[in-house]
Amino acid sequence: MTEFAQLLVQGIAWGSVYALIALGYTMVYGVLRLINFAHGDVYMVGAFIAFYVVNYAHVGLFAALVISMIACAALGVIIERGAYRPLRNHPRLAALITAIGVSLFLENGGQLLFGAEPQPFPRDLLTGPVATGLGAASAAIERTTHVIINQEQILIILASLAMMAGLQIFVRRTKVGKAIRAVALDRHTASLMGINTDTIISLTFVIGSALAAAAGVLVSLEVGQIDPIMGLMPGLKAFVAAVLGGIGNIPGAMIGGVIMGIAEFLVVGYISSSYRDAIAFAILIAILLIKPTGITGKGAVEKV
Repeated sequence: MTEFAQLLVQGIAWGSVYALIALGYTMVYGVLRLINFAHGDVYMVGAFIAFYVVNYAHVGLFAALVISMIACAALGVIIERGAYRPLRNHPRLAALITAIGVSLFLENGGQLLFGAEPQPFPRDLLTGPVATGLGAASAAIERTTHVIINQEQILIILASLAMMAGLQIFVRRTKVGKAIRAVALDRHTASLMGINTDTIISLTFVIGSALAAAAGVLVSLEVGQIDPIMGLMPGLKAFVAAVLGGIGNIPGAMIGGVIMGIAEFLVVGYISSSYRDAIAFAILIAILLIKPTGITGKGAVEKV
């Protein structure tokens, strides 16, 4: 039972990361019907930005996280305006191929700029009262349950929950959030109602890219190293999580991410670590065969 609880904790921590990345996929798909395959590489860029500002600007974790999120939000706007907006009225296949091209550009550009070798990410950024509180919580969990959970995992779970809850409140309770939902429902009708759809679409890239950057920083803190292709598998798994939950549905992306993380670690613990990555694609095939719209998705008639 303790082993199961240990795997469950690890799965929830990683699932929270997948959920943060999946939110970017699902928001962009919701407003553009586009799979932004470059999204996982934005996660990588966020980790490297935090790495450099920590090592050369000597800032703390919170400042590095904020700087990374702002920089990647700007990168998201650049990608949307430079790569996707010119193709908005073209066939979807053109935008899809472009998304793959942007992904390859970021990966190879990252290797050119940062080098192909993994870099050690500083793991001593948690200091002060927050670190003390997380450490105390970690020790209390270990004493009462005999489950080992470190302060980085607690930080990942709490920070992810806070950001996901904040996004849900923003989308459901604010005027801008209502505009996002209107554009997702019908972009052309929303524009006729006076909503600036270009601004809303750019905003979804801003939010999604910022969340991906946050995920990159949090994972780097836990793993302790970064490299230019670190976003490849998490990006693919987060895409599967978005499809699993019902792509275009924000709560679905959260649920799908957590399920993906738990399934991954249960496979590692009870079958073999060799199948850690394969489980994502097995889940994708299963969901496409059984319920293509995902757990929370609903079938819709598409006009052609």
